Amino acid sequence: MKGILTKWLNHKNIGDRLHDEEEWSREVETLYVLLSNYHGTDKLVLKASKLGALKLMRSDELVERVAGLRQIVSDDPTVQIIPKMQEIPQLLDQIEEQIAELIARRSVEERLERVVAEKMQERHEDYVKDIKIQVLQETSGPENAQTLKKLAVLEKMKTISLKRSAFDVLRPQIVEEIIGQESAMQSLLAKLATPYPQHILMYGPPGVGKTSAARVALKAVKDHPHSPFAKAAPFIEVNGTTLRWDPRDSTNPLLGSVHDPIYQGAKHDLADTGIPEPKMGLVSEAHGGILFIDEIGEMDPLLLNKLLKVLEDKRVSFDSSYYDPSDPHVPLWIKTLFDEGAPADFVLVGATTRDPAELNPALRSRCSEIFFVPLEPGDVQSIILQAAQKLEVDLEDNVPELISEYVIEGRKANSILTDAYGLARYRNPDQENIRVTSNDVYEVLRSARLTPYIFRKVQAGLEIGRILGLGVSGFLGSVLEIEAITFAGRDGKGTSRFNETAGSMARDAVFNAAAVIRDLTGEDLHNYDVHVNVIGGAKIDGPSAGLATTLAIYSALKKQPLRQDVAVTGEISIQGKVKPVGGIYEKIFGAKQVEVRKVLIPLENMADIPQSLHGIEVVGVSTIEEAMKHVF
Repeated sequence: MKGILTKWLNHKNIGDRLHDEEEWSREVETLYVLLSNYHGTDKLVLKASKLGALKLMRSDELVERVAGLRQIVSDDPTVQIIPKMQEIPQLLDQIEEQIAELIARRSVEERLERVVAEKMQERHEDYVKDIKIQVLQETSGPENAQTLKKLAVLEKMKTISLKRSAFDVLRPQIVEEIIGQESAMQSLLAKLATPYPQHILMYGPPGVGKTSAARVALKAVKDHPHSPFAKAAPFIEVNGTTLRWDPRDSTNPLLGSVHDPIYQGAKHDLADTGIPEPKMGLVSEAHGGILFIDEIGEMDPLLLNKLLKVLEDKRVSFDSSYYDPSDPHVPLWIKTLFDEGAPADFVLVGATTRDPAELNPALRSRCSEIFFVPLEPGDVQSIILQAAQKLEVDLEDNVPELISEYVIEGRKANSILTDAYGLARYRNPDQENIRVTSNDVYEVLRSARLTPYIFRKVQAGLEIGRILGLGVSGFLGSVLEIEAITFAGRDGKGTSRFNETAGSMARDAVFNAAAVIRDLTGEDLHNYDVHVNVIGGAKIDGPSAGLATTLAIYSALKKQPLRQDVAVTGEISIQGKVKPVGGIYEKIFGAKQVEVRKVLIPLENMADIPQSLHGIEVVGVSTIEEAMKHVF
């Protein structure tokens, strides 16, 4: 088309066209053909009719046809002048330029329309694709080939099981399986099986059954007619050492938290509308049941104070600067949590291996306290026999006694038995009935580098300057070997020396002993070199070694032998009176472990002796003279 339009424009000069009517006619016909192609034949006729140029276009006269052509191209019906013959070449040049411009504009418009159409088609395809995806999600859910494949992998993993762990099998399921804690268990049940259950703190050494006791106690009291716990009452267990939280309360698994829209973790639909999302914590999950916190003494103090507030209110409050109570888009459950809080009416049961004095006083004031005792060798042996029945394994006769010499906690005893069982099973893979022997146990003990809990037990006899004292660390009592020796001082002057590691209060007991001995014998210890030693370098934090120190020095000074199967505890005053001390139960337990026959304690501590005590004689003394009657 470009060649046709430019054909006449390439003449050397316009003079060649001035008298060539035949060429003019052909050019006019060509231009009409171009207009017909541009507008279409029907539209060209219609256009010429509207402009009054139809008669001119169909005329046989060249000048009239050129006039009609000019009128159609200019799109102006007022142009009615018929050109002269000599004006035709110039008019044809003008008309050619106008037609070229129209065709060029049409080409650009077509190209733009094509691009626009392509873009619209792409947008339309994307829109249709989004609609299809939305329909698929609504009809088939969020699943696709990849998600279904991952689900199949998870389902296959569920079919593979390595059975339960040994501790799941051996864990006590009923009250009767809690061994060695009869008194504590009775107290625990009494505090829960009542219309008014109390929050409880359980003290005791590790591995004696505190967690299991709380679990089976809830199970037992559900059947009690006066218990407030329903059959579906939950038992939520958490460890105080692992409770972590954000002071902004955007993360608080214990009490609950609020995920504001700007924070990660808020639901997409809530974040888009600017609505904060409250999430309930473990205290709400425990609603109507028990929240058990092991190692509650290790909790963050600020978090513990927040927990105490929940115990008072019996619900958790939520707050957020993003919450607008007048917003109609806030779901009703979120509005309820913000306006009323989340219910959290539960019984708190906390367990700890710490001393009561180390716990928060506010926590202790809200809780009833129960003390779990260390396990005696007979208790450990009963636990071993019970575990053997659950594992369906035979034991050599001396296995329970052997294990009880190395541990004083049920969890560790079960661990040793389980390891010995695994060793016996490995050695006898084809044997159906497994028998655990002492050799299996010894091999486990050697592998674990365990040593006997009691290195040696006391022997009856007499010895000068040596006596057994009693100490306590945590909830475990132990026997202290205290020895003394005296020498005549040089030039009538002497010195006194005690273990540097024993502690200042233990060293002060030597000075109290000097006053008591001088009152009893008239001898001044300043005239002697007095050496007092705690075998093993034990540290004595309190004054409870005062009576033992005084008796040891007196024995060394007067060369009177002391009984070696008697242990003593108590503070000594400068007037020779025996004052009360703490940890009596634990100290008696430590004495029983080494087969001490008699224990002397302050008379004022006699009320601390448990009623179930047996197998050892406990004597209360109030003065040094009373104590001497039992040790010399």
